[in-house]
Amino acid sequence: MRKLNLIIAAASLFAVMASPTLAEDIAITNGRIITMGDAGTIEGGTILIADGVIEAVGMDVTVPDGYRIIDAGGMIVTPGLMNAYTMLGILEIGLESATNDNTINSPSPFARVTSEAVFSAAFDVSYGINPKTMHIPIQRIEGLTRALVAPGTGSSIFAGQASVIDLSGDFDSITATRVAMVVSLGEAGKARAGGARGGLYVTLIRALNEALNYGRRGEGSLAGRERDSILSLFDAEALVPVVEGDMPLIVHVSRAAEILQVLALSHMFGELDLILSGAREGWMVADEIAAAGVSVILDPHANLPSSFEALASTLYNAGRLSAAGVTIAFRSPDGDVAYRTRLVRQGAGNAVAHGMDWDAALAAITINPARMFGIDESYGTLETGKDADVVVWDGDPLELMTNPVFVAIKGVEMVLESRQTRLRDRYMDLDDQESRHQYR
Repeated sequence: MRKLNLIIAAASLFAVMASPTLAEDIAITNGRIITMGDAGTIEGGTILIADGVIEAVGMDVTVPDGYRIIDAGGMIVTPGLMNAYTMLGILEIGLESATNDNTINSPSPFARVTSEAVFSAAFDVSYGINPKTMHIPIQRIEGLTRALVAPGTGSSIFAGQASVIDLSGDFDSITATRVAMVVSLGEAGKARAGGARGGLYVTLIRALNEALNYGRRGEGSLAGRERDSILSLFDAEALVPVVEGDMPLIVHVSRAAEILQVLALSHMFGELDLILSGAREGWMVADEIAAAGVSVILDPHANLPSSFEALASTLYNAGRLSAAGVTIAFRSPDGDVAYRTRLVRQGAGNAVAHGMDWDAALAAITINPARMFGIDESYGTLETGKDADVVVWDGDPLELMTNPVFVAIKGVEMVLESRQTRLRDRYMDLDDQESRHQYR
């Protein structure tokens, strides 16, 4: 009977989690609105939210009848935050492969099944995203409302294609699919391409050329594929948007000399839309990155020489790149791509403490990743017509001790609660024996 009660309770909880939520008409008044758009910062402003989008924003906005009013009382209002590289929804428990959909042909010794797939570039993470993962509410209650969900490195240098999600937890939370292709160079990449960077770049260039030929001539370019091609039909087709400049190519690379090699690809394949990821030594070649018009996704916490390709790591990396004119977006550390992606906000604060402009740091977790992945028409700034991803903060959002007091995703107010907060509340009062036994 007790087991049955537990199952019923779990089913009831899931039913509540799965129930649809509705946007309502909301007016946020008296806020210090940091729009991240052309209007800049509006002191004592008002935001009207209706039908899930921003209806109006400004100082002289009249609140219509029937709107629920949230008095921000001078608090800071920003767009919802975005982490530019996560595995939210595809990585649940690291050592339990049955719960994970982040890689194919994973070399992990913990994987129970590693079947040989005929593709890797064509791997699309969107099919495996679970919007009901318990990791999402944990990030959401700290102001994160969007995230790039990217594949992890498997047995190929190509990891696959990334998607963007909102963190509402709704089943329709996938905002955009196939927004970027991911490739691993550096130490991780060379291990999958013969063990040396020379072999790695030959593999990469040959693959891109094959995709280019496929795009020009279709399947007619693939005669003899079974003898000498390194791309499957699936991979060639998936890489065509990359070589034609219609899909960004996220390149994991850290060493300064290798970053220059990657930038040279933009001359070899003139249509490539490159985004560097990691770039631990990027500050050493900041001017070259800026001149190439290449964006960078980095972890602003990274400051240790954790490998031979990251000997020049420094907390000043983001500030120096930004000062050189490089567009920056922030991501989580490698070990926190699903579990603590909310720390991207703390990382932005650390970047400011080490030389980055405050506005540039906030842009790195709002509008910059939105532009990188093509969702800036609907997200990233507080402007009329955009999705109402809005956060009201009780202090400076880049300060560690600041918390959201209101979070909306597409106009729906989020409950600022997670499994952790519920466990905290259940066991906070040690004298309250009854509330802890929720299975009774």
